Amino acid sequence: MLIWICVESKDEKNSKIARVIDAKYWALVNFDAGEVKDISFYDKREDFSEWVDFIVMKDKFESYMDFMNEGMMVLCVREEETIDEIMEAFKFKELDEVGF
Repeated sequence: MLIWICVESKDEKNSKIARVIDAKYWALVNFDAGEVKDISFYDKREDFSEWVDFIVMKDKFESYMDFMNEGMMVLCVREEETIDEIMEAFKFKELDEVGF
């Protein structure tokens, strides 16, 4: 499955999640069989046109309807900041659903 995360930099280990409006890059995480297979970075979300299953947002007060209308499940972090922390929380279903 594919997961969008808005981030501050292209550093896989140290980049922190950003609000959608403040995102410098879009990290696309390929997650399969309980592990991260690879991470690709895009300058804009529109640079990738295939189906994406989830988006993880920094807070639940961001505008999320466009993502839901595209069929994505919208999740929100609790205290996680880095991609590794977010994906660990995703694996154990510790991210909050938004819009339900």
